[in-house]
Amino acid sequence: MRTSRTRPRRHRRTTVLAGLTAAAIALAGAFTVATTGPARGDVPAAPGWNLAWSDDFNGASGALPSSANWQIDTGHGYPGGPGNWGTGEIQNYTASPDNLSLDGNGNLRITPLRDGAGNWTSGRIETRRADFKAPAGGTLRIEGRIQMPNVTGNAALGYWPAFWALGSPYRGNYWNWPGIGEFDIMENVNGINSVWGVLHCGVNPGGPCNETTGLGNSRACPGAGCQSAFHTYRFEWDRSVTPNALRWYVDDQLFHSVTESRLGAATWADMTNHAGYFLLLNLAVGGAFPNALGGSTPTAETVPGRPMLVDYVGVWTRGGSGTTDPPTDPPTGTSTLVLRSGGALGAAQSAASSVTVASAGGGNYDGTPHSPQTFTATGVTRAYDGGSTQFDVFADSGTTIANGQQVKVSYDRTGDGTWDRTETYQYFATDPVPGYEHYTQAKGLKASTGSHGNLVGGTVKVEIWNAIGNGPGTVGVGNQSFVRIPFG
Repeated sequence: MRTSRTRPRRHRRTTVLAGLTAAAIALAGAFTVATTGPARGDVPAAPGWNLAWSDDFNGASGALPSSANWQIDTGHGYPGGPGNWGTGEIQNYTASPDNLSLDGNGNLRITPLRDGAGNWTSGRIETRRADFKAPAGGTLRIEGRIQMPNVTGNAALGYWPAFWALGSPYRGNYWNWPGIGEFDIMENVNGINSVWGVLHCGVNPGGPCNETTGLGNSRACPGAGCQSAFHTYRFEWDRSVTPNALRWYVDDQLFHSVTESRLGAATWADMTNHAGYFLLLNLAVGGAFPNALGGSTPTAETVPGRPMLVDYVGVWTRGGSGTTDPPTDPPTGTSTLVLRSGGALGAAQSAASSVTVASAGGGNYDGTPHSPQTFTATGVTRAYDGGSTQFDVFADSGTTIANGQQVKVSYDRTGDGTWDRTETYQYFATDPVPGYEHYTQAKGLKASTGSHGNLVGGTVKVEIWNAIGNGPGTVGVGNQSFVRIPFG
């Protein structure tokens, strides 16, 4: 769902495929689920596959989705990222149960609403895990059973539901799309009875994925319409075949595929040789894609309040050497260091966790670490690339008012105990609403000392503390927060 700095990306090809050949359908495999009816109540078994992660959205009506599995995106864009989420969509994403909640019947409900002044709100979530990746020599399967908003015609103009995945390096950068990869597993606009599956990669505009359009295909939902019934949308990343392949299915019917040979080795490597992907579910209003197929949307005829329902989301693997390629610590050939449980900086861990940041106790520690959480990488040897530090810290202070978390990054070039370069960033005033927020370098540099140079057996340290406020905070670690150092 990303874009370049200047160009919205979800302008899709508009050809709807009427059907498929029997040979193409035969490739879909034998696993079949029902396409209509209420929530199943569980995530279905997939014979021959190993379930790596799932959420079936069971819970009380009005409850938010599991905070252990999901983080809620709010506002009109990531801090420091492109406005309107890079796509021109107009809604404000919120953490309100009116926009985002369980329905009590085993579904997640994402509902777009319009107030009396014509302002739209809706919901968007993304998995805390960002390491979903095909195992070496095996296959990754991402699947969701979803009913699109049950609205069609002029009343649906501007509706844009989606189930998709973004490459993990996007977190904290927000300007490296589309090179890091995007898999659109299910997209729909304007209540059209069609599902789009799209790959984004390479450079924008143009490139091997024809950006900003992407490499996509579409078809009508089998049997009942996309809007009137649940359908199962599946994406597979297959590393067991040569060339490696990506495949898109609806109700087990294959309707789109892309192979490595179509993109080239370099482009394929850019979108696959990283920690993996995180998953997203959202219902946007307006933007480049619905506008392309319906003029300026939404209109006065657009009806609010028609939710997208998600029965389950599951991730499976088959074959190969494991869920992901074994990481090194710290990661080799990359400048991204993840804040790990236990106070280390290194490769992403498989499980998300969190650490508590002590309260400032009403004091003012702006610029001075106070009872910080500290994360360190030692023995680092890399050449300075002339760039600057970037980071993305997932910060939450619950319902505490006026807390401000702050980050300091320090570099000891030779590991001799002398900090040759320190960077203290402006503190981040967390909102008094439960849910993680993105604290990035876009808040701006408050103070710095020294200068950069090559690291030879050096040390990198990240400190996080509450500069102001009267309550503790929380920082996501394991695979959630990271610093990208300017060293090759």
